[in-house]
Amino acid sequence: MQDKRFKIAHKEALIGVVLVIMNFAIWYGFAYGLGSGDPTEYKYVFGFPAWFFYSCIAGTIFMIICIWLAMKLFFKDIPLDEEEEKR
Repeated sequence: MQDKRFKIAHKEALIGVVLVIMNFAIWYGFAYGLGSGDPTEYKYVFGFPAWFFYSCIAGTIFMIICIWLAMKLFFKDIPLDEEEEKR
């Protein structure tokens, strides 16, 4: 019989991988999507080029919120010590 902790750990690892892929897609999309043009035509947000603001600042804030939500909704606190075998 497989330990139930492995099933939980696999689910949480998959959620972590999805969050990393989502973070990279957001960063790459804004950085190379908005930043690939002529620098003289950049738009600015709070003094930063728009590509930098959305990929590095806003993207980071968005990912912190996503990670916090994932931790609250999907992650469980489980004991890591081995369970005593039932006799």
